[in-house]
Amino acid sequence: MMRGSNSVIGAVNFITFLISVPVLGGGIWLAVRANNTDCLRFLQWPVIVLGLSIMAISLAGLAGACYRQTWLLQLYLFAMFFVIVVLLGFIVFAFAVTDRGHGQVVMNRAFLEYQLSDYSGWLRNRVTDRAYWRGIASCLRAAGACGGMARYGRNRATGTLVPETADMFYQRDLSPIQSGCCKPPTSCGFFYINETLWSPNGATAVTYDLDCKRWSNDQRQLCYDCDSCKAGVLATVKKSWRKVSIINIVVLIILVIVYVVGCAAFRNNRRMDNDEPYGESRMTKSRPSRFQF
Repeated sequence: MMRGSNSVIGAVNFITFLISVPVLGGGIWLAVRANNTDCLRFLQWPVIVLGLSIMAISLAGLAGACYRQTWLLQLYLFAMFFVIVVLLGFIVFAFAVTDRGHGQVVMNRAFLEYQLSDYSGWLRNRVTDRAYWRGIASCLRAAGACGGMARYGRNRATGTLVPETADMFYQRDLSPIQSGCCKPPTSCGFFYINETLWSPNGATAVTYDLDCKRWSNDQRQLCYDCDSCKAGVLATVKKSWRKVSIINIVVLIILVIVYVVGCAAFRNNRRMDNDEPYGESRMTKSRPSRFQF
């Protein structure tokens, strides 16, 4: 039992150690890049800390299992228990802060519209904070969130490619960020010129939405300061966090199983440490000597 549990712990931690190498390498790569954006600067240290933590825990578990070092297994189990508790807390927190908010269906539009009023709580307060939003908007610009919006259709008469029409654009399935940040809200009634160029002249709707005033045809500005853009980011974060939480649930189950096996290996190691001397002495005493008469 001891040898089998130790082998499982050693194999699992060897795999997690291999996984930690590209994670740590990715964090170091982000740190040394000369053209870091605010997004990458924000991500580099969590990635580095995560990679180092996984590597350290894996090494402790691997060494403790292979060399039957009880104190290393004890340290490994403590760290593993801490990771399980933190992961469980993150899963609960992620589902709690993403329980509200969804896209709004608009007539004659295939894409959804996103409104900041549909969201509330900690996540909304974090995203809408002016200091945080400046960094997020900088990330969106640096990543070219609206750069790939252009689409082309084929003219049936000539067979040449032509820019898509307004009706073609309205039937597109836009991402939350594209819908919220790269175009004005549909309620503004702006005239479509192309995907990221809209004319307020001839607007057919009367609206009190402040995003209509915030919209700019400047390709560096667009609707990055709009509430609809913040709502689009919230919708994206919600979707991403829900996916990550589902993956984390699977990881949590695996970690709990590994933790249980590690506890078994730890108990067996302690039992052997306590019983081996006693067992050896009993065998020595009970074994008859060849030179006894």
